[in-house]
Amino acid sequence: MGSGAAIEVTDANFDKVIKDNPVVVVDFWAVWCMPCKVIAPYVEDLAKKYAGKAVFGKLDADANQGKMMQYGIMGVPTLLFFKNGKLVDNIVGAVPKAQIEEKLKKYL
Repeated sequence: MGSGAAIEVTDANFDKVIKDNPVVVVDFWAVWCMPCKVIAPYVEDLAKKYAGKAVFGKLDADANQGKMMQYGIMGVPTLLFFKNGKLVDNIVGAVPKAQIEEKLKKYL
């Protein structure tokens, strides 16, 4: 499980990442998105802190429209929380790191 860094998630490997890891947080982001740049360091920090307990993935929204449509994501950043392969929670927009961590802890 988690190497301590957020991994790249794509439409192609999304289902495998979700299935192979008990707790996954996927950050839907885009290069042009300023709020995405705000939370990016939070995602990396939490990926390191929770390595071995949770996997953090980053999905480029512009390059992976399939999962955007599947989950009805209209804006980035959006964080989707998965536990045992099932979507259990989400956060839309840039929020404080503590808010992301608090939500994550509910599923560990």
